[in-house]
Amino acid sequence: MKEISIHARAGQGAITVAALLGTAVFLEGRYALAFPHFGAARMGAPMNSFVRINERPIRIRSQIYEPDYILVVDSTLMRGFNVFQGMKKGGAAYINQPELKAAPVQEGIKVYSIPGDELSSKIFGKPMGNTVLLGAFSAGSGEVALESLEKAVEEKFPEKIARLNKEAFREGHNYFTEKYAL
Repeated sequence: MKEISIHARAGQGAITVAALLGTAVFLEGRYALAFPHFGAARMGAPMNSFVRINERPIRIRSQIYEPDYILVVDSTLMRGFNVFQGMKKGGAAYINQPELKAAPVQEGIKVYSIPGDELSSKIFGKPMGNTVLLGAFSAGSGEVALESLEKAVEEKFPEKIARLNKEAFREGHNYFTEKYAL
């Protein structure tokens, strides 16, 4: 089983990212469980979403305490929280920021800096790095195909919004492939 923790602020699309990832995995014939966790439900409050992916039905319903992957939609959260807490060795973090600044990186964890807000501003006209980050995750992790993400967004959103998000997925995927060619 693979576990993903998504760190964001309320209103930045972490729940949407988790739902899209879960749907995409389901479309590939695997099992997924996606769910949010947040305290005070107000715009801008720190929150998490979680996704579990498995080949078999998932029975665990708790939060994720030892993720294989993390996605950080808002890098300012790294100032007050240890987003790497409990991360498994060999895991990977995808952080929405142009260049890594002083990230508290732990040994044995790969950290990728993705300029999601910058890339998404060209597409949406405003910074919405969540789907760009998900495209980069697709390229780097291999846990979900880009085509599956595109199908998932087509199921969830009207045509115009789906088209823009598919473009954002591709931007993140291409950026990761070009910068971090594995």
